[in-house]
Amino acid sequence: MIPCIFNWSGGKDSALALYHSLKNPELDIRYLVTTINDAADRISMHGVRTELLIQQAESIGIPLYQIRLPEMPGMAEYDEVMGKHLARFKSEGITHSIFGDIFLEDLKTYRDTRLAEIGMTGIYPLWKRDTHELINEFLSLGFGTVIACVQERLEEIVGKEIDQNLINNLPADVDVCGENGEFHTFAFKGPVFKKQIGYKTGEKVFKEYKTPENIDDSCISDNSKKRSGFWFCDLLPA
Repeated sequence: MIPCIFNWSGGKDSALALYHSLKNPELDIRYLVTTINDAADRISMHGVRTELLIQQAESIGIPLYQIRLPEMPGMAEYDEVMGKHLARFKSEGITHSIFGDIFLEDLKTYRDTRLAEIGMTGIYPLWKRDTHELINEFLSLGFGTVIACVQERLEEIVGKEIDQNLINNLPADVDVCGENGEFHTFAFKGPVFKKQIGYKTGEKVFKEYKTPENIDDSCISDNSKKRSGFWFCDLLPA
């Protein structure tokens, strides 16, 4: 078996990628690895409370490994922190790292480059699959997910659970899996969970983020599409 870590964001793409990874008898997943905004004690980017993340991991039954990061780390600082943790995994005999990425080439290249530096290899169970096909599979398998944060223009869908009606009414330029960063989610039920994660929606908060001025502070080569900010829906344990 191949000893692996699984990069767990808590969202729908992670959940579906984990589903397929667990069905692969060659993969031995040792940890769910999640980056945490240490100042906020929430999942990086998604903004989901760590206590809900812990409930997910307990329901899945794989040890959770938290990597604590400052609120807005530069790429050099991020690479240094991640490098130390990856070296620890490698020292434990772990050779592969699993991701739920779908089609962002720059991000995959970045991940593979960093992994190769310490002799690890990336695995991408969902890579290059059609996103309409993926979201339909996700729902048909009985998964459930709620939108935790969205780009400013999509405020009306934050805090809503994804269903076919919501998908059908997304703007034409929004990927149905949010793969371009349009939205992030929290998966609360499905075949990877032993029990459903109870949650309730709290207040909505808008946070503005500046696009890095230095290209070295982004793993995406094209920073021309500046996002003015994100709406977050606070998800509370039920």
